[in-house]
Amino acid sequence: MKKIQFNKNSIVRRYIFLMGVFIGAFLLLAGILLYSFYELNEEYTSKNSQLEDKERLVQRMEEAFIKAFMDVRGYFAYNTESLKKKALEQDPVIMDYMNQLSAMEESYKDQAFLEQVEDFRKYYFIETLPVTLEEYENGNIEAVRATANGGATKKIEAIMADIDEYNDAINDQIDANFIELKKIQSYVQIAFVVFVLVFLIVLLRITRLMFSEIAKPLAGFAAAANEIAYGRDAVIEVDKDRNDELGVLSVAFNRMIEGIQENEQNLLAQNEELVAQQDELHAQQLELQEALEFVKNNEQKLSSRNELINKLANSLDKQEVLESAVLNMCPIIGAEKGIIAFIDEPSYASYGISPGGIKQFRGNLLFSGVIDRLQVERKPFAMKRQCAEDEKGYHSEYLFSYDLYIPIFLSGKKLIAIMAFTRYDSPFDGRLMEEYEALAKNVGIAMDKINLYQKSEEARRLNQDILDTIQEGVQLVSGDGEILLVNKKFCELFGCPEKLHDMDGCSWDEWTALLEGTIEEAGDFIDFLKSEVASQEKYPANERQFTYRNKAGKVFKVYCEGLFDGNTKLGTIFVHRNITKEFEVDRIKSEFVSTVSHELRTPLASILGFTELILTRELKPERQKKYLSTIHNEAGRLTALINDFLDIQRMESGKQGYEKIQVEMLPVIKKVIELQKVQSDRHELTLKFLGGRDVVIGDGGKLEQALTNLVHNAIKYSPEGGKVSVIVFEKDGMVRMEIQDEGLGIPPEAIDKLFEKFYRVDNSDRRSIGGTGLGLAIVKEIIHDHGGEISVKSQFGKGSTFTISLPVSDSQTDFG
Repeated sequence: MKKIQFNKNSIVRRYIFLMGVFIGAFLLLAGILLYSFYELNEEYTSKNSQLEDKERLVQRMEEAFIKAFMDVRGYFAYNTESLKKKALEQDPVIMDYMNQLSAMEESYKDQAFLEQVEDFRKYYFIETLPVTLEEYENGNIEAVRATANGGATKKIEAIMADIDEYNDAINDQIDANFIELKKIQSYVQIAFVVFVLVFLIVLLRITRLMFSEIAKPLAGFAAAANEIAYGRDAVIEVDKDRNDELGVLSVAFNRMIEGIQENEQNLLAQNEELVAQQDELHAQQLELQEALEFVKNNEQKLSSRNELINKLANSLDKQEVLESAVLNMCPIIGAEKGIIAFIDEPSYASYGISPGGIKQFRGNLLFSGVIDRLQVERKPFAMKRQCAEDEKGYHSEYLFSYDLYIPIFLSGKKLIAIMAFTRYDSPFDGRLMEEYEALAKNVGIAMDKINLYQKSEEARRLNQDILDTIQEGVQLVSGDGEILLVNKKFCELFGCPEKLHDMDGCSWDEWTALLEGTIEEAGDFIDFLKSEVASQEKYPANERQFTYRNKAGKVFKVYCEGLFDGNTKLGTIFVHRNITKEFEVDRIKSEFVSTVSHELRTPLASILGFTELILTRELKPERQKKYLSTIHNEAGRLTALINDFLDIQRMESGKQGYEKIQVEMLPVIKKVIELQKVQSDRHELTLKFLGGRDVVIGDGGKLEQALTNLVHNAIKYSPEGGKVSVIVFEKDGMVRMEIQDEGLGIPPEAIDKLFEKFYRVDNSDRRSIGGTGLGLAIVKEIIHDHGGEISVKSQFGKGSTFTISLPVSDSQTDFG
């Protein structure tokens, strides 16, 4: 780009020169005004600062005098030496303030004020105050008062007035200076405004001169440019002698006009050539749009084809595959509507067909001959037909539609479904039939895969159902410790998620953590599982086992066996069998043998011992009678024990017989209490009847046996004596009998097992009491066989309450 050179007469150079002179003069005069304004401010600031310093010194001096006066008065009032000392210390302070004020002395008023202060200071601190203090210290209070009344007080008031007057004079001088400064500032500001206005007028004049020199030629240039824009001739009137920018511009503009006129014909010719090229480009654009539309249609078909293939390859849902097939086949083959339907089952999917049309197609499918033709030809075929009335819409003339039928074979052999598509604009292309057939084969392959999946799922569900019927918990674990399969019983045992498949794929850490939460001393069991999962050896199932107890108290035995394919271990099968009942049976057998041996041995030993004494020794009649009585009692005890064993055996076998009649419970209870009173003189046995009916349907002897066992237990487990109460009342159609004692009570953990056979609370306080553990079990069986319930409440160490509830006989009248 060519660099523009300005000559000495250029408009820019002249304008810059004038503006430079104007700005320089403006800055110079503005600087002079601002400097004068600054000097004025500094002068008045200095004066006021000195006056303020004077005022501050006078105020401090006044405060020192006041403090001295007040401290002296305080000394006279309270006789405090510190106040006297503080008052005398103000004299040098006042002297210092006077020296500072003397250094700032400017007028005769300042000098007169200092002389007044000095006279008063000498009078007060040198002449008067020492004498007054001495008079006061000598106890001459009247002399002090005379000094105060004799003129000292008036002089103090006079000097304070002088100080205030001097302060007021200083304040007046400060205010006068401020007013004078404001007045001078106003004059300076007015002068500055006038100065600015004058310079603005000068600037406006300079600008007007420059624009008048430039604007007129520029208006001529604008008019000439407008004429040229409309194709007319134009003349630029500019002084030819001008050698500034406008003169140069006029020459260049005239040359441009000549160039435009010379090139106008060339531009017209080029324009005609461009119009011809535009027509050609428009035709090419139409061809490209048609090609683009074709490419878009092909892209849509490819997208539908890819979606169809993807769905066929990845989905195992039959209905989803059918819907994808019909939805994607329609754009692929250019059909307006279509349907795919199975021949032998109700599955179908459609696109663009009404429910009535679907029903009609499925109803006529077997009778239309389409199936026969497809089974024979085994390939797609198309046909032309006249449109039905519901397909013509608002058209009244004859219209034709084109139908395409495509067979779907299962495993390439059996015809299982038909695809039917319809379009109205043109026939189906026969050259694409092989492509349609290939797509149908893909659908058939997907159906094969779905059928195979369904069969495998049915087999898997059957296997799972078979496993779920097994009453042992079964789990299959891989070599990595991952769960491959569990049954329902396993989930019940260990609190797995509700759905079994939620357990599939659980890692070693996940499912062993589940076991740790349910098993007591789970460490050894998990070590056993880990060793079996890692083992590659083959063992029979009954050789590898482990017994453990869960936190609910149930006992399990685990059998495990490796699952092998040849010599390759696929996993390990663990079978968790609940052996709680067997364990309890073994425990009961052991307890039974122990109890029977103990309970039988004691009376038998007594019988044998006393019998041997009677046979081998000569005894006095009374001792012989005593020994025979003991033998009789022990034989009765032995008989009762055997009867308990027989009763429990009959009850368990269901051979226990009852002679049920209407029984009044109050007489039965009274009899039981009377019999038990004979056996114990340390207990207070009472009966309390709260009203209602007391007649039940039952076997009186068995009910008496049950009540006897409960009352006898209440006495037996109250070794220290105490009160045993039987409370009878009716509630909700039931006769309720509560047997209360104040004995040892029952531990909370023993309540649930209290009515089990041979169960006895393991406690040192109870070991000496004895018993078989059958009494409460017999009571429970008797009460349940009478349609009643028995429950217990106990507070350990404070006693127990057993409650029997029996249905009231409806024929009994009210005794209340």
